[in-house]
Amino acid sequence: MFDLETTGVNPRTDRIVTAFVGELNLAGELTHSREWLVNPGIDIPERASEVHGISTDKARAEGMDSKEAVHQISSLLGRLFGAGVPVAAFNAAYDFTLLAHEVDRHGLAPLDPTLVIDPLVIDKQVDRYRKGKRTLGVVASHYGATLDDWHAASADAIAAGHIAQAIGRAHQDVRVPAHQLHELQKTWAREQAESFADYMRKSRDPDFKAESGWPVRDR
Repeated sequence: MFDLETTGVNPRTDRIVTAFVGELNLAGELTHSREWLVNPGIDIPERASEVHGISTDKARAEGMDSKEAVHQISSLLGRLFGAGVPVAAFNAAYDFTLLAHEVDRHGLAPLDPTLVIDPLVIDKQVDRYRKGKRTLGVVASHYGATLDDWHAASADAIAAGHIAQAIGRAHQDVRVPAHQLHELQKTWAREQAESFADYMRKSRDPDFKAESGWPVRDR
């Protein structure tokens, strides 16, 4: 499982403040984990601090150097992918796109996220006509997954893992090898983006263009 809390909502320009990478066993129990508090090198906007609870002063005083943290995060994820371990991340395109830009900014070796499980993309595919929002909290509640500490990287990541496991139990069609599911999600994410763009062009903005690319947005 993987989650970031950051300085804002733009994955191309914002920076990592906290990160979590962990592993669940089949019973949904946390077996391994690593957390990072990062000094992003810029001020953390008050609005972002209100979301994740990390102030600029705290990040500067206690946070790891950004380049070292990004290197450690990317390296750990790379080892997991290399070992064939799938990584769950809710709305994965945000986290992996932001990480990719952080890696580029620091001149580090690129990460190839090859075994990603995105419960948001999968949920939209297997239950596409369910009404209501698809935020992490709403989707977690729908699948009976616990979310104890909203907008903490650890809690959000663990919830993503539990949701992924719950979807697998509920929907036989997604019980396929991880590499196959990864490729299916590329197609589903593209179709979902195209459907949303079509809706927006018809109802709000005739010039609307959806972002493409999953689990890393196209440049």
